[in-house]
Amino acid sequence: MPCSRRFAAVLMLAFSLLSSTHTFGDEQPKVREPFFGVRVVDQTGRGVPLVELKTTNEASYWTDSDGWAAIAEPGLMGQEAYFHVASPGYEFNADGFGFRGVRLRVEPGATATIKLPRQNIAERVVRLTGEGIFRDSQLLGLPLPEGMKNLNSGVTGQDSVQVVPYQGKLFWLWGDTNIASYPLGNFQTTCATSPLPVDGKPSPDHGIQFEYLKQENGQVRHMAPLDGPGPVWLFGLFAITDADGTESLYSHFTRHKSLSEVVEHGVMKFDDEAGIFKKVANFDLQEQWRGPQGNAFVVDDADGVKRVYFAHPLAHTRVAADEQSILDPHAYESLVFDSGEKNYVWKRDVPPTKQRDEQKLLRSGAIPSDVARYQLIDVASDKPVVMHGSSIAWNEYRQKWTMIGVQAGDQDAPSFLGEVWYAEAESPTGPWNRAIKIATHPKYTYYNPRQHPFFATDNGRVIYFEGTYTHTFSATKTPTPRYDYNQLLYRLDLSEAKLKPAQK
Repeated sequence: MPCSRRFAAVLMLAFSLLSSTHTFGDEQPKVREPFFGVRVVDQTGRGVPLVELKTTNEASYWTDSDGWAAIAEPGLMGQEAYFHVASPGYEFNADGFGFRGVRLRVEPGATATIKLPRQNIAERVVRLTGEGIFRDSQLLGLPLPEGMKNLNSGVTGQDSVQVVPYQGKLFWLWGDTNIASYPLGNFQTTCATSPLPVDGKPSPDHGIQFEYLKQENGQVRHMAPLDGPGPVWLFGLFAITDADGTESLYSHFTRHKSLSEVVEHGVMKFDDEAGIFKKVANFDLQEQWRGPQGNAFVVDDADGVKRVYFAHPLAHTRVAADEQSILDPHAYESLVFDSGEKNYVWKRDVPPTKQRDEQKLLRSGAIPSDVARYQLIDVASDKPVVMHGSSIAWNEYRQKWTMIGVQAGDQDAPSFLGEVWYAEAESPTGPWNRAIKIATHPKYTYYNPRQHPFFATDNGRVIYFEGTYTHTFSATKTPTPRYDYNQLLYRLDLSEAKLKPAQK
């Protein structure tokens, strides 16, 4: 049946869009046969990790952390092939049929570059953990970044990062860890160290050279061994320095019977000689708000006291930064709305007033709107944004406290725990008001985000954060190969004009 003129016009439009979405540069590298190399870049010219290239017969290729995909399909060699292109926060305009992709001529030893527009304000930089971070680059015979390898200490997946400067290095820890040799990995915390940056070097832009703390057999060490069954998770990691200059490293621990059932919690301290965390205090299970939580940060308060604040998800608990206070559950203070004073005050005898608590108080008229501290509003829609987890840090460039947070599950959001927001405040406790979305992960999760102030460049103008990218708790039934259950690093330029509506 012959095409109508209208259909023919749509067809021509579609082919026009197809032919304009990729480029072949003048200095494309020669790659190893039999592979055809495709590199996806964004407006910065950097390679984009986590881009899916999918053929019309459902064969998928995922770009590595330098944006390369190695394609070796005998049936496609010497042919033109269409590739659907998809990536969280990056997207082509649809063609006349609604397809978003490119048509490439597949040739062994040849390469093509795809320029993919970015909708995210934050730029995805690199996958930090797991196997095959630069897999496709290696398959294509391209050089890997210095010191990087495609399997480090057998680690294939890691959950929920914590990191602090400690004894001249960065000290990292993660929760449950997958290993290559068996489905059951390490469920008692994994740790590593890496060089502490000086003047922006080494940069994390091409990955981090983790030195994992290992057992004698070469496997990652169980860093938080406890008697009793169940995984052990450490959060609220922080370091303090005593009057004599001695550094000490502390963390909250929980031992779990299940995801939601905690059977033990308290404080652990890192034993430098033994190379593991050891329990130094047990706290009451009925008061789990007492103790380090979430993402910790140290503040020199105006009253002259150095304190550790805990973003869980916002900074409504704190403790004095000395060992006696850290090990005393009754030394922890919570930020509470006092109905008598009609204001927020620090108390030691009741749990904190959190964001959802404050929303209920506002609806009932119990709290004045000008006293509210946690009324985050999306600058684009004026809708409330409720935080599930966040990381708070002082920023020299903005002269503000900055928050990177993941939104709690919202039925109108593209994902359950994958929408990432930026906000600023005058103090670490807020008030937090205007928020702007900086990254999205549709139908996936990206939880427990962590800012990394020690990686910031240009006096804090460019900041970095990472989080756990996983299908857990999401609508996705097929995990992304190699990327799933690992840490993705982003960077954010705070001079970006799109951030202005959220900057005070």
